[in-house]
Amino acid sequence: SIMKVTGSILALVAAVDPSIVVALSQRTPPATVKAISEKVMQTMSRRSLLSMMLTGLATTVAVNGGATTPASYAADDSEQKLTNVYFGVGCFWHIQHEFVAAERELLGRDDHTLTSKTGYAGGKNVGSEGRVCYHNFSGIADYGKLGHGEVVGMTLPDASIVDFSKVYFDLFNPTTKNRVDPQDRGAEYRSLIGLPGGTKHTLYPDIEAAATEAGFTLREGSGNDPDTLGKALVWVYDTAKFPFHQAEVYHQYHDDFQSPAYGKKYNNLANVALEEGRIVGTGCPDRV
Repeated sequence: SIMKVTGSILALVAAVDPSIVVALSQRTPPATVKAISEKVMQTMSRRSLLSMMLTGLATTVAVNGGATTPASYAADDSEQKLTNVYFGVGCFWHIQHEFVAAERELLGRDDHTLTSKTGYAGGKNVGSEGRVCYHNFSGIADYGKLGHGEVVGMTLPDASIVDFSKVYFDLFNPTTKNRVDPQDRGAEYRSLIGLPGGTKHTLYPDIEAAATEAGFTLREGSGNDPDTLGKALVWVYDTAKFPFHQAEVYHQYHDDFQSPAYGKKYNNLANVALEEGRIVGTGCPDRV
């Protein structure tokens, strides 16, 4: 639930405009309250205070099940429905970086509200205890042997799903229509999209139109599907039948082989997400 602002801040707001006190008490998070308090201590004018409070309302952080979600894209779930989706095309390290950039640019998300995480999907089977793991010397729930591909899962407002699908199609080589790492061969690196309902999702026609414009064909996946290299083909999965399985912590926010190192600040996002519960231990061989 949203924590109420302190009485002292409400009193200051009331001095400016009593009509917004109730709204603020219901919608302003502690972080915004602190920022407002610091500004007040710097003797802001009443007009400046009002402006800042209204800005705080527009950037409220909603707390839902331990995950934080900026109001810029989900002030209220009844206003903007959030949906879990995933995209895959080659090695997931590069793809995660690109979708993190898209979350920042298109949704205004920050280090503490990013949802893009590497994972596995599209396979018919899981290992013991429901695990799906990267290749490991112990042979535990190997994602390739289980029929899964590498993907990046994220939580998006429905209104942004088509925009993110366009970001996805831009990740391919525009000339060959292949992934940017064609040296990675096999079904683990196939191109795939996961949506609730798959091809029956209400936005599927719009996503298909974006795919056609980009030169790709979408096809309903049946699980454990083959590689798509050289075919300009993308498998589409129903996330209810083929759910997302988060990858190990050491695979999150990782440098790739397509670009210069992303830097320690980017790499450290894995620790931030782990501490805040946005990624968790998977039970697979890992560093945690």
